[in-house]
Amino acid sequence: MQTIEYNLKDALKKFFGFDNFIGLQEEVIKSIMANHNTFVIMPTGGGKSLCYQLPALLKEGTAIVVSPLIALMKNQVDAIRGVSEHYGVAHVLNSSLNKGQVQQVMSDIENGITKLLYVAPESLAKEDYTRFLRKQKISFVAVDEAHCISEWGHDFRPEYRNLRNIINEIDEVPIIGLTATATEKVQEDILKTLRMVDADTYKASFNRPNLFYDVRPKTKDVQKDIIRFVKKYPNKSGIVYCLSRKKVEEVAQVLQVNEIKAVPYHAGLDAKTRARHQDMFLMEDIDVVVATIAFGMGIDKPDVRFVIHHDIPKSLESYYQETGRAGRDGGEGYCLAYYSYDDIEKLEKFLAGKPVAEQEIGHALLQEVIGYAETSMSRRKYLLHYFGEEFDEIKGLGADMDDNTLNPKQKHEAKDEVKLVIEVVRETNQQYKSKNVVNTIIGHANAMLKSHKTDQKDFFAKGKEKPALYWMALLRQLLVAGYLRKEIEQYGVLKLTQRGLEFIKSPHSFMMTEDHVYNEVDDGSIVTNISGSGSGADERLLKMLKGLQKSVAKKHAVPPYAVFQEPSIEDMVLKYPISIDELAKVYGVGEGKAKKYGKEFVELIGRYVDENDILRPDDLVVKSTGINSALKLFIIQNTDRKIPLEDIAKSKGLSFEELINEMQRIIYSGTKLKINYAIDDLLDEEQQEEVFDYFLESETDKIQAAYDEFEGDYEEEELRLMRIKFLCDVAN
Repeated sequence: MQTIEYNLKDALKKFFGFDNFIGLQEEVIKSIMANHNTFVIMPTGGGKSLCYQLPALLKEGTAIVVSPLIALMKNQVDAIRGVSEHYGVAHVLNSSLNKGQVQQVMSDIENGITKLLYVAPESLAKEDYTRFLRKQKISFVAVDEAHCISEWGHDFRPEYRNLRNIINEIDEVPIIGLTATATEKVQEDILKTLRMVDADTYKASFNRPNLFYDVRPKTKDVQKDIIRFVKKYPNKSGIVYCLSRKKVEEVAQVLQVNEIKAVPYHAGLDAKTRARHQDMFLMEDIDVVVATIAFGMGIDKPDVRFVIHHDIPKSLESYYQETGRAGRDGGEGYCLAYYSYDDIEKLEKFLAGKPVAEQEIGHALLQEVIGYAETSMSRRKYLLHYFGEEFDEIKGLGADMDDNTLNPKQKHEAKDEVKLVIEVVRETNQQYKSKNVVNTIIGHANAMLKSHKTDQKDFFAKGKEKPALYWMALLRQLLVAGYLRKEIEQYGVLKLTQRGLEFIKSPHSFMMTEDHVYNEVDDGSIVTNISGSGSGADERLLKMLKGLQKSVAKKHAVPPYAVFQEPSIEDMVLKYPISIDELAKVYGVGEGKAKKYGKEFVELIGRYVDENDILRPDDLVVKSTGINSALKLFIIQNTDRKIPLEDIAKSKGLSFEELINEMQRIIYSGTKLKINYAIDDLLDEEQQEEVFDYFLESETDKIQAAYDEFEGDYEEEELRLMRIKFLCDVAN
């Protein structure tokens, strides 16, 4: 067992440059290496692809990877080719290839060069390909995006349903099913359809602690708000999702007019334009893609810093999958969704013409989306609960990373108003949709109400002192809380539930949640610029390395992140590696990448070190970038976002003193921290100046000496924070 562990870790370092596996990766890989059927539920950004890529590189033969989109396959192939000296180590086999290219792929497989073959399910079904693959040594079949198998999944693909039969025709090999998002119903469907109920199942946490979730009311100024938001992320990559092609074009145009480098992406564009726009995004020639969900699974870019939903999606699975495109490198990602009940009603109209069974599924999924958008609880807790996972909103990782937790919504007692709504639904014989229930309450007599003589009833206009928007919001909260339900077959008609009937008999407290109120002045306290390098890095070298990253990528015709990912570039700036061996020790690099792309990088860093007389401390060159590095990045990013220090400490289970100790380690390593906001809350300008001057003139930075000097006028924590500020401003 120890030998296997050592070999796997050795291979991980050699091929991918990582010292340790994350999460369940190692257990999954051992299951695959032991030729077991394996089922993996692992969130986007959790290292799912590595679970089958590493075994494929190690096992004899070729692994077949079934993937739904050509663009996604291309990204994966580029990444694998980057860690090997053999171009043919990974190939795509699909409709985009000509005959000569297909022959090359087949030749590489026959000669044992190709370890990973990416195919679409339609391609795998072709008799020519099946006949060829039957004669080859196949190590295993990985079914990626396995939720496409299930009708309850958010990207159902009928051609996925027959995969097991096709695989049986090729060879009796282990099957690995992988998905980033699946409720228990979908999981059962996948295992049953792939006929692998005996599979070793590994379910990682769905929690993505580096993502910040924010839902805002959608107003007529939504496009202005998006422009303001995007402009706070200069030169950062982001995706804006819209439900319709028309809206995609409109939003992309508005962003372009406002000097934001953006392109549209939807199925209505020709294939060449779609491919060009995607490549522009991957190569960082543009910053923002405005897209329909056609772009959902076609992107594997690790450094997407924000995902905006202009329109709320059809299901929480879709929402989770799409927001999961942000921060896949472990860096920060901001997930902003705009919510309007009008959008929900449009989605309900789309369902109206479908069979009843399909309507029921769609309606049930929509109710969960409404619940998420309107909840006042931790959005992370709500989302994880949906996927069957409990979350501790106090101690859990990322506990303070959503708008409801950082800025709790106001609530007020609405017992009397709830009673009125439920009584109106009952007295109008449960035959009205939401709008007409609200019209009855506010006294707006339209044709339907007049025809039913509702305008002559004593309850008509009983709630006219409050606006229609108030009653509509309350109605939705009553649907989520289970006091009312919508009748599927009579599109949108409200019915009373048993719970609602009991409320009329025995009314009790109901705390109605009010919407957040956003204005332009307050935007800055919620939406903050996310600095990729954590502000303390050598900015000039960082800029030079990013420029080189782009030019090397263009030379090799791969995306910049396929050369070195953003965390690797940032680690180079901290460690100043000047040889290939040193570069191989940088986070996420490894021997293969160091040899393949490293020469120009170490030469540039070497020149930079010489020209600027930079001292390279040994501990920086060789130090590990494991848990401490993750904590360091977390502290840098959250102080950049001006999160209260107490909240940062709490979210990581640290005492305030432990947090200050970690901050000291960060600044002693030469990295700056932006903590002025925290100090401004403790000390006024004059006090700060007094302590700053003390450290400037003192021969020692010992806190006890400072405490004695000021005779207890300042708390120890205040002095320690001021020492951090002093070192940031003067020494770093």
